[in-house]
Parts: sequence; structure tokens; C-alpha cells
Amino acid sequence: MIRMRHLMVVLGTAMLAACSSAPMHYYTLIPAPDTAQADTAVPPASFQFELLPVGIPAQDDVPQLVVRQGGQAVDLLNGERWVAPLADEVRGALSVDISRRLNAQDITTGLPVDGKPVLRIKVELQRFDSSPGSYALIDATWTIRPLKGEGVITCRSRINEDAGQGYEGLVAGHQRALSELADRIASVAPAMAAGSTPGCPAG
Repeated sequence: MIRMRHLMVVLGTAMLAACSSAPMHYYTLIPAPDTAQADTAVPPASFQFELLPVGIPAQDDVPQLVVRQGGQAVDLLNGERWVAPLADEVRGALSVDISRRLNAQDITTGLPVDGKPVLRIKVELQRFDSSPGSYALIDATWTIRPLKGEGVITCRSRINEDAGQGYEGLVAGHQRALSELADRIASVAPAMAAGSTPGCPAG
């Protein structure tokens, strides 16, 4: 009995050591500060914006990276995780990118400026697909409307970026896809702020 208990203790200790030695990697979609500065070639916008919380697919609303393996199978990667909830990561990345492109303030992350009109932006991700070494795909429906006004534009964007090797390459692909989405939103925001309703950008 004593020998059996001793063996169980040894095995338990070995298992704990194996678990503790497994590396945990964390990723963010938010651009680094040196790449997220406002575009100085763009004059400060005459408006500000409010980016609402972003909706994401339920299957991706987990701490782990969710990756496709073949046609229908997916894997949850316990050792590869988002540093914050994915919905917050996506909203944060879009906020930084839109702010930079428009040279405008997101009032959800800073104090609003009195007298400047506000555009309300809502983004819903229908898909957030990840295939390491292959592609990073987002499919988003997004709406812009003035906080005070009648105009509204609703568009859908499907963006597919090549994913480099490894999980860092995959995350970088999603960063580029979100950057492109921010470009499309920013391309129509000034017209909405001016009171007109433009068409949706191509793609």
C-alpha cells in the first residue's frame, strides 16, 4: 500500500510538472503603438465617432484560438490564447485603425469634444475563420449613422488575407483583414458626417 501511494505521488508530481512546463502564448489584434499613430497627412476630422461593442460568432467567443482543420473540423488551441476577449480585441483594433485613418476621436475610449458631431458605428462579425499557413478570413456587416440625424448606411465586407506560417502569422493576417475593414468604414464616414449617404465600398 505504501509503495502504491508513493507511486501515485510520483506520477502526480510528474503530471503537474508536465502541465506547468507547457508554454502558454498570448496574442493581440491591436496594432503596436509605433504603427498606430494618426495619419498626419490627414487633417483632424470635423466629427468624432462611437464604435459600439463588436458582435462575434459564438464559436469564436472563447479564450483560445479556434482554427480550422480540414473541411468541418476545428481545434481549440489551449496553449494559444487571446490576451483579452476576442470581441474586445476586434473592437480595440478597429478603433485604433479607424482613428488613425480619419484622425478622429473614438469617444468610447476618450473624452468627447463638445460641438463635434458623432457618428455611431456598429460592426457584427458573421465569420472569423482561421487556417494556419493558409488564410485569415472575416465576414462583417457594419452600419454607420449620425448620432443626431436620419441617414444610415449598412454594408457587408468579406475580407480574406493570406496567413503566414505559425500562429503569429495567422494573427498578423487577421490584423491586416481588420485594417482593411477599417479602411472601408473610414472611406464612407466623412460623407455620412457631411449629411450624405454614399454607396458601400467595393468588396
